[in-house]
Amino acid sequence: MSTMISARDANQHFADILGKAAAGETVIITKRGKPVATLAPYRPETVSPERKAAWDRLLGRLEKGVPAPPGGWAWNRDELYERD
Repeated sequence: MSTMISARDANQHFADILGKAAAGETVIITKRGKPVATLAPYRPETVSPERKAAWDRLLGRLEKGVPAPPGGWAWNRDELYERD
């Protein structure tokens, strides 16, 4: 279920609409009658163990860096984004 409220009313009654969101309700905030924002209940992202392991592997590889090819030039992150 959702409720629409003007930005002015949302500003004046923020604690009330925050309580509604905490109770599971979605509040749509409008400006001049048009929806501009949504205040919704917080739902933590769920990450599967497989996905977490994949992220950990990726971050480990990024920390280690990429070796330069034989006879090649090694660069770091700062050099990659350096502009002349």
